[in-house]
Amino acid sequence: MSAPSTALPGLVFLRPYAVLRPSRVATLSTARAVSTVSTTARSAAYSNFYLAACRSVPSLRSAPVSRAAAASKIALGRRFQSSETSAKDSTGRTEKAGRTKSKKKEQAAAVNGESRNSSDDAVSEDRSLTTLRIKELSEAGALNYPRYQLAVDDEDCRLSVPEFRARFESITKPSDGEPEASAASESGLGTERAVPQHPRVEIAGRVLSVRRMGSKLAFVRLLDEGQQVQVMCNLRKFGSDFIEPHDAKHGITLVSVAEFKNAMRVLSRGDHVSFTGYAMRTPTGELTLDADSMPRMYTPTLAPLPARLSDGDTRALRRHLDLLVNAEVASTLRLRSQIMREMRAFFESQRFVEVQTPILADLAGGAAARPFVTTHGEAAAGDPSQTRNLSMRIAPELWLKRLVVGGLDRVFEIGPSFRNEGIDATHNPEFTMCEFYAAYWTLPKLMYQTELLLTQLARSAIKFRRQQGSQLPTDSYISPEKVSASVNRIAAGPPFLLLEFIPALEEALGFALPDLSAPDAYDQLRQLLAANGHAAEAGAKEVGDADGGRLAKLLDRLAGTHLEPRSVTDPHGRPFGPLFIIHHPACMSPLAKCFVCPRTGQTVAARAELFVDGRELANMYEEENDPAEQRRKMQLQAQEQANDNSVDENYIAALESGLPPTGGWGCGIERLVMLLSGAPRISDCLSFGTLQHVVAMKK
Repeated sequence: MSAPSTALPGLVFLRPYAVLRPSRVATLSTARAVSTVSTTARSAAYSNFYLAACRSVPSLRSAPVSRAAAASKIALGRRFQSSETSAKDSTGRTEKAGRTKSKKKEQAAAVNGESRNSSDDAVSEDRSLTTLRIKELSEAGALNYPRYQLAVDDEDCRLSVPEFRARFESITKPSDGEPEASAASESGLGTERAVPQHPRVEIAGRVLSVRRMGSKLAFVRLLDEGQQVQVMCNLRKFGSDFIEPHDAKHGITLVSVAEFKNAMRVLSRGDHVSFTGYAMRTPTGELTLDADSMPRMYTPTLAPLPARLSDGDTRALRRHLDLLVNAEVASTLRLRSQIMREMRAFFESQRFVEVQTPILADLAGGAAARPFVTTHGEAAAGDPSQTRNLSMRIAPELWLKRLVVGGLDRVFEIGPSFRNEGIDATHNPEFTMCEFYAAYWTLPKLMYQTELLLTQLARSAIKFRRQQGSQLPTDSYISPEKVSASVNRIAAGPPFLLLEFIPALEEALGFALPDLSAPDAYDQLRQLLAANGHAAEAGAKEVGDADGGRLAKLLDRLAGTHLEPRSVTDPHGRPFGPLFIIHHPACMSPLAKCFVCPRTGQTVAARAELFVDGRELANMYEEENDPAEQRRKMQLQAQEQANDNSVDENYIAALESGLPPTGGWGCGIERLVMLLSGAPRISDCLSFGTLQHVVAMKK
C-alpha cells in the first residue's frame, strides 16, 4: 500500500488517503476487513480510535497505542461533549445522551481529575487536560497546524458562513420521498447518492458543538463571522463500496465506519475546521451543509473551553474566552464597528473630510479635565536639556478648529482621547471620541443633523439586532419603540424635545436665578437655594476654585438633579424621550459663542446637550471665534483650575487668521454603543475592558 499523500490536508487528524483511485478500492476493503478482526485489541474504552487509525493508515501503524491515550480520550470526551441529556437533531431524530456510562469510563474520568459537577464558570488552571489533549492530537496526527488550502476548484465556492446563508437562503425544505429528505434520515452505507442540485462549496469556522447520532451520523455547528450554520456528516455521503463518477471527480475518498467514528470523536468544541459539501434544508427546515468528505483540521483547541463565563473579573482578564462563550460580547463589538462605519458614511455624504490630529502635545486642551503627562524619550541620550513634558490630548477640538481656519471647512475625526480621571460604569480614562466642525453651521443646524444621525444609527442597530437574534442584551437604553417615535417626531416637524436651561431650572427650583455673570453669583445662588428649601443641593461651600469654576460646578449639579432626568420622564411621570437641553449659562461653556437671551436677560451659550434616558450622548455649540474673547475665557479657566499654562497661545494666533462662524459637535463612541446595544457598562463596549482590566492582564 502506497504512502498517504501530504499535498492536501485531507482528513488531517487521520492522515488518510488523498484522491482515491479506483484501483485502490480493493486494498481499502482489505484494510477494513483486517480492522474488524482484532476486536480484542479494541476492548478498552475508546482505544479503537487509535487502533483503527493505525490499521487504516500505514504512517500511523507504527505509533504505539497506550492505555493512557485511551483514558485521555475518555476524560476529554466527557469534557467536550454536549452536556445535554438528550438532544434533538435538525432532521427530527433524537439522541439519548443520558445513556448509562461504563464503569471504566467513570473511573478514567475520575483518575484524570474531571468532575462533571464542577462549576461551568471556573476556568481550570490545571494543565493536565491540555496535556492529554495534546497527546491525543499528536497520536492522531492532528497537531500539524497546516496552511489553509482550498478544497474546492472554484475560489467563488469558498464561502464564509454569512455568505453561505445568504446564497442558499432560498433553498426550500425537501418533501417526503425526495433524495435529500431520505438522505437526512438514513445513515447506512450502500445507498446511491443523488446528483446534487447545488454547487459544491467549502465553509470553515470554529466548532461550537458536535452531536453524534450513533456511528454513522453526526451534526457539527460552525461559527464564522458571528453567524452559525449546521453541518451534517452522514457516512453514506462520504463513500460506499464504489465511487460514482461525480464523486471521483471531486476526490471523495471511501471512509470506513471506524474512521468516521474516530474522526467525530477527535473533533471537539473550539476546533477550527473546514467542510466541503452541498447546501440543503433538513426536514425541520434548517439550512445545512451536507458534507461530502471528512473535516479538515487546521487549528485544534488544546485547552478546554468553559461552557459559560459570568464572573466579571474572569471575563475581563480572559477576554478571549469571554468572546468565545458569550455571544453578546462579540455582537456588541461588531455593532460598535458598524456604528463607526455608518457615522463615517454619514459625514462623507455631507462632504466632510476625515482627518487625524496629534495625540501628544505640549498642552492637552479642548476640555476641562486632568490630562495624562509623559516625557519625551530624548532624555535617554544623556542630555537633560532635551527632556520635555508632553500631555496626551483630552479632546481633538482645538486641532480640528485650526484645520477649519486653514480652509478645510468641514472636518471630522474618530479617534482616542485620554482623561486622567476615575473609572466607573460609564467612564474610562481611554475612550473614543467623534468630533466634527463645519463652517457656517448654526446651533439649530447642529441639532437637526444630530437627529438625523441618531435616527439613522438607531434604525441600523435595530436591523442588526434582528439579524443577530438574541445575542445582544435585551434591556436597551433606546428601545425600538422609542427610536421609532423619534423618527416620527422628525418626520412631523418638531424634532427631539427641547428644554431651555435657565427657565426650566427656575421652574424646578421655584425662584428666579440671580445674574449669573455677576462676580458674586455663586454666593447669591447658594443663599437663594438655602432660603427656598434647597440647602442640601447647595452643599458645602467649595474652596480652592475661583467663583466662576464653583458656579459652573454648582449649576451642573443642579442640572443633573432637575433637568437631565426629564429625558426619562416629565414632572408628571410620563415618558419624555430624547431631550436637548439648550442655552447653558456662559460660565459653563468657555469655548462656545455667547449671547444675551431675550427671554431671561442672562448671558448664555449657543450650546445644546442631547440626553437620552438620563445620560449625556452628544454636546454641540457654535464656536467662539473672537481671539480676544477666547483669550479672556481661557485665562479665566486657567485661574479657576489654578493652572497658568492652560492658555494655548498658538490656538489664539490661529484664530487671529480668521475662524469662520463654525458649529462643533462631539460624541463619545462608547456611550453611543451602550445606548444602541443596551450594554450596561462601558467595559462591554471596549475590546479589552477598562484600563483597570487591561493593566490587570499583565499580573
